[in-house]
Amino acid sequence: QVQLVESGGGLVQAGGSLRLSCAASGRTFSSYAMAWFRQAPGKEREFVAAFSRGGSATYYTDSVKGRFTISRDNAKNTVYLQMNSLKPEDTAVYYCAARSKPGTYYYMDDYDYWGQGTQVTVSS
Repeated sequence: QVQLVESGGGLVQAGGSLRLSCAASGRTFSSYAMAWFRQAPGKEREFVAAFSRGGSATYYTDSVKGRFTISRDNAKNTVYLQMNSLKPEDTAVYYCAARSKPGTYYYMDDYDYWGQGTQVTVSS
């Protein structure tokens, strides 16, 4: 069982930066594929960024490439999402997710564990 707790959300002006953190419980954190998803009001949850299970590969949705960076610190059992050059359309609740089994990095249903989410609001 893995528990995920996100933090770092808040209100920021367009062009600003935020760093989200996702602290995970469990001894086998390094073997999990980790990802960030987001859900804007009235929209479906969507993939943002992910690590492969081994952590050797990263993936991003096109709209955040070059602006967001996913990273992980296995010693701290934490995954980060550095978000730069934020835009109003990045406003959403951001969720951390973990997957222990093989799956598709952008497919929400393949992830076993989810955090409670953290709100990111970007003002224009």
